[in-house]
Amino acid sequence: MNQLIRASLSSRLRTKLLIVGIFASASLLVACNENYAPMETVKQVELNRYLGKWYQVAYIPNSFQSMCVADTQAEYQLDDTDVRVINRCRTKDGSVEQANGIAKLVENSNNAKLRVSFFRPFYGNYWVLDLDSNYQWVLVGEPSRKYGWILSRTPQLDSALQKSILDKAETLGYQRSQFQVSAQSNPLK
Repeated sequence: MNQLIRASLSSRLRTKLLIVGIFASASLLVACNENYAPMETVKQVELNRYLGKWYQVAYIPNSFQSMCVADTQAEYQLDDTDVRVINRCRTKDGSVEQANGIAKLVENSNNAKLRVSFFRPFYGNYWVLDLDSNYQWVLVGEPSRKYGWILSRTPQLDSALQKSILDKAETLGYQRSQFQVSAQSNPLK
């Protein structure tokens, strides 16, 4: 009986991995065939100043964050030449969901472009589009403009400052209406 259960679980796992693999491969092929309008990043990111905890203040909703309802945050830690990424959020039932990933710096980008993966070998773009000179807030996005985040060192941003960051996002080809404010009611420790 145990062998039958293990075989069934193994079969379901292989099926799920196959589906994920097909979806990821198709996504990569689509991404390779699309041309996007140029997008500028900041000139340079001082990685040691960027490391640490950031709170998600606003974002463009996406499928991989669909379980998150509040208190979303990201933490970046140096791991040799790469950056360890730890994303956490509160789910609908109040539990905390965590995703661990790795970010690789893109050569000749002055640390303004990274390739991030939570499911290797598949990587996505993470571009620093606007950054406070004191590293207190950041606008992050990628060339397709389907994904975007406003992160802050504090759980909330002043509304005028947030509007200014969204203005910058619009100049880069994003639509302000794409962004949704993130609930930060009980920040995770």
